[in-house]
Amino acid sequence: MSTREQSAGYFLALSPSHGESVLSQYQGLRDDKLLCDIVLVAEGTEFSAHRSLLACASDYFRSMFKDYTKESKASVVYLHMVSATGLQHVLDFIYNSCLALSLETLPQTLETARYLQVLEAVQLCSRYLVSSLSPGSCCQAANVAARFSLPEAQRRAEGYICGHLWRLLAAGAEESGLLELNPESLAAVLESEQLPGLQEERLLALLLDWLHRDRRRWEQADRLLPRIRYCLLPRAVLLRLASEPRLLRGAAVQRLISGALDYHRAESRQPVLQSRQSRLRAGERRLLLVGGVSLHQGAVSSLWTLNPLSSEWRAVGQCPRLQNHCVCVLADFLFVLGGEEPEAADQDPKSVRLTISNGLQRYDPRFNRWSRLANMQSRRAQFACCVLDGCIFALGGRCGLGASLAAVEVYDLSSGRWDKVRNLPHKMHGHACAVHNDTIYLSGGQQDGQADSSKEMFSFHPLEAQWKRCPPMSIARFGHQMATVGDRIFSFVGMYEPFCDIECYQPLQQQWRRLRPLLFDRSCYGLAVVETNVYLVGGKKWHNSQEVAAQNAIVYDTSTDTWREACKLPLPFCGGQCAVLQLMDLPEAEDKLNMELHS
Repeated sequence: MSTREQSAGYFLALSPSHGESVLSQYQGLRDDKLLCDIVLVAEGTEFSAHRSLLACASDYFRSMFKDYTKESKASVVYLHMVSATGLQHVLDFIYNSCLALSLETLPQTLETARYLQVLEAVQLCSRYLVSSLSPGSCCQAANVAARFSLPEAQRRAEGYICGHLWRLLAAGAEESGLLELNPESLAAVLESEQLPGLQEERLLALLLDWLHRDRRRWEQADRLLPRIRYCLLPRAVLLRLASEPRLLRGAAVQRLISGALDYHRAESRQPVLQSRQSRLRAGERRLLLVGGVSLHQGAVSSLWTLNPLSSEWRAVGQCPRLQNHCVCVLADFLFVLGGEEPEAADQDPKSVRLTISNGLQRYDPRFNRWSRLANMQSRRAQFACCVLDGCIFALGGRCGLGASLAAVEVYDLSSGRWDKVRNLPHKMHGHACAVHNDTIYLSGGQQDGQADSSKEMFSFHPLEAQWKRCPPMSIARFGHQMATVGDRIFSFVGMYEPFCDIECYQPLQQQWRRLRPLLFDRSCYGLAVVETNVYLVGGKKWHNSQEVAAQNAIVYDTSTDTWREACKLPLPFCGGQCAVLQLMDLPEAEDKLNMELHS
C-alpha cells in the first residue's frame, strides 16, 4: 500500500491491487453462480453474468439496463447478432482482463466486442493482428482489419504485404491469400512506393488474376487498374493490353496505356517524359561502379552495385568497357560519356590498344537496358562532366596523344543534340568539376604546354556565360575528384601527389580549408556522394614499391571529418567511375543468393 500527502494533516491511501481483487471476486461469483442476475443467450448457449459489471465494461449493456428498456427487467437476454464463441471470449475478458486470441476465432471475438462496445477488447484484437503478422497470415490480417475498421492494423498489414510481396507471389497468389485480399488493401499495395524486387509485370498479373477471380470484382477495375505503372511494362505487354476490350472500358486506363506506348516510342526523350508512371517502386538508391580495369580480368564489363545495408556488391548487368570516362545521373537514368575503349590490334589479337571515344550511352534501370545516344562532337578522355539545369556538360579532356581540349559542349535531353558553349580558359585534361548553387566549379588538371599540375579553379554560370577565376587550391592536383556536400565543395587526392591531403572550398566565403588527410595513397578511384558520406571506390595505390589496384572502398564522413573503410570490392578495380541511382531492388534473400552464385 502506498500513501500520498493530500493536505496538511491528511493522507490519501492508495491500494494498487484493490481493483484487481474486486474483479477477481466477480470471477469467483461467476464461477459459483452466486448473485448472477442476468442470463445472456447466444446461439442457444447460456452465460450467467452480473448486470453491474456488464454495465461498467460495456456501453451497450449500460444502455440496455436503464430503467426505460424492457431488458432492464428481464432475467434472460437473447443476443442474436453475436456468436457463442465470441461472447465467451468477451465475457472472459470483462471478468478477468484476459482475452484468448487466435486467427481462427479472432473474427468472432472482434464482431462481439464491436457489437457490445467493449473497446479495450477491440484494441487488444488490433494489437494482436499486428504482432502476429507473417507471410502466411498477413492477407487474412488485412481482411479482418478492413472488415472491422481497424485502421492501424490494416495499415501495418498492408505495409507487411508490400515488403514481402515477392515472397508471397513466389509461394503462389492463391496459396498466400493474395487473391482473396480486400479491394482497399489491394489498392494500397498497388499504390505503394516500396515493393522491393518486384517487376511491374508481376504486379499487373496479380491484379488481373484478382479481377478474374470473381466477375463482380470488375466493378473495382476503374479504381484499381490506373494504379499500375504502365511505363514500367515491356512494350510487348502494352500492345497485348491495348487489344483487350475489357481493360479499355475505362478512359483513364486507355490514356495510361496509350501514354506508355508513346513513352516507349520516344526512347531518346524518355528522361524528359519522366512521371510517376515511369518511376521505379524501389527501395534505397544504390551506388554503382561503372567501367574501369581489373588486374585479373582486364577491362571490366559488369555493372556493379553496392547494397549499403549489407556492404555487399553484386553484378546487375553489363556495362561499356571503358576507362578515363565520365558518368552522371539525370532523371534517374545513368549516362556514360567518352573514355578510352580497348580494341585488339590488327597485327596482334593479343595486343590491346585504347581508342578515345566520343560516345554517349544511357542505362535504363527500369529494364536493365543500354541505349546509344548522339555522340559528342569531340572525342574525350580524362575530362570532366556534370549536370546543370537538366543538361549534361562535357568539359575539356584529352583528345589524343599529348593533345587536350578547351571545348565545352552541352547535351540537351529534349533535342537529343550536343551544342558548344563557352570554351574553358585553357586546353586541359585531368581536371575535376562540381556544381554548387547553379554554378560549375572546375579545378586542377594539366594545361597544354605545361608539365606540372595546376592549382587553379574557375567557375561558370550559364546566365553569365563566362569562366571566372576563383581562389586556387592549396595543392596542385591532377586526376583528382570533386564533390559537393551541402554548402561545401570537397577536393580529393589525385595522381602523383606526395601527400594525401584533402581540402574543401566554401563558395559563400570564397576560401579553401585543409581537412583530415587519408592515411594511405589513392588515385584513379571512383567517387560518389551518399548523404553526408563520400565514397572513394577502388583505385590505384602503392604496395611494395609497385602500383597495384585496390580492392576496397573507403568513406569520408563530411560531418565528422573522419575516414573509414566501407567494404571490400568483388575484385581489385581501378579507373572505374561511380554514381548513385535508384535501381530495381532485389529482396535481401535473393540478393545474398546472387552474391553467392557470383563468387
